[in-house]
Amino acid sequence: QSFCSLPAAGLFRRALMASGWCTIESDPGVFSELITELGVKGVQVHELWSLDKESMAEVGPVHGLIFLFRWRGEKDDRATVTPGPGVFFASQMIPNACATQAILSVLMNCPSISLGEEMTAFKAFTKDFPPDVKGLAISNSDLLRRVHNSFARAEPTVSEERRASKEEDEVYHFISYVPVDGKLYELDGLKAGPICLGDAGPGEAWLDAVTPAIQARIEQYSSREIRFNLMAVTADRRERLLAEQAVIEKERNMTVGKVQARAGKLPSPAELERLAASHPEPPATGEVAVDERTLEQLLIALAHLTARAAKVAADIENEQQRVGQWKIENIRRRHNYAPFIVNFLKVLAERGELGPLVEQAKKKQRHGAR
Repeated sequence: QSFCSLPAAGLFRRALMASGWCTIESDPGVFSELITELGVKGVQVHELWSLDKESMAEVGPVHGLIFLFRWRGEKDDRATVTPGPGVFFASQMIPNACATQAILSVLMNCPSISLGEEMTAFKAFTKDFPPDVKGLAISNSDLLRRVHNSFARAEPTVSEERRASKEEDEVYHFISYVPVDGKLYELDGLKAGPICLGDAGPGEAWLDAVTPAIQARIEQYSSREIRFNLMAVTADRRERLLAEQAVIEKERNMTVGKVQARAGKLPSPAELERLAASHPEPPATGEVAVDERTLEQLLIALAHLTARAAKVAADIENEQQRVGQWKIENIRRRHNYAPFIVNFLKVLAERGELGPLVEQAKKKQRHGAR
């Protein structure tokens, strides 16, 4: 059933009856694949270990930040604002949905992101909804719930009731920080509205503005809590590297042609390395035309272009390996290992090896306790 045929009351009833949302791991591989499965293109997530400019520059253009902290339900006297027409803000209407809501808070508030057909339609449909009805729309989205719950860990021996009672003393919550229309906002679905943190500034200046807000939140709990997690929602680094590689290869091929036309042969790899090490990199061809360069300048440019091409190729390979490792880890997260473990224990028992192994483990445990 489409959202358009459901009034607000119907959305609320469906939210109450809808299947639950699981807790998902705060992991860049999980969040990146979740975003991709929603149909969003050219976006990935990176874990940040520092808020310094070097760390931000390394991950590339940052669309928004997602912060995970232990929620204690403490009073927050900061004033909230009414969301403007350009701000997507949704109240959290169902437990455990805060991870996906934090992701949506970034995706929906960044016009440069290619949302894909489903999320573009969802954004358009909920555009004029108040925050609570936006939250109900999220709760009732089959796509959002299915993708979110696909990252549930397989724990067949733990009931939902036992898991809930086990985890109720340690509740973690995701919030987002995003620049929208020149202002910096903290978006928390458990609040009545967005919290405006001031001017965002031009470009990525908002990252300088958000740093004190995140540090203040960490310091607020630092005496009692050290478990925090900060992730950046960024442009896909592979796409940026591939675009950079295309530009380098175009200039390098042009330079190779000029060198061959004038010198007849190309320097060896060792000679190119020596040239790159002993001469500064010349300006790009946009600043000085290739035809205006001397042979020596062409050789120096070729040496640096070759070095840059090798570095970008290595960076692309590293990114491909990282994404590949994320896929493997996500497959392992979703896989139910219980049948294998049960059958493995049965085989050990049939062979008479299980008992001695259990006794050996108990002995190690006793020695470790001492």
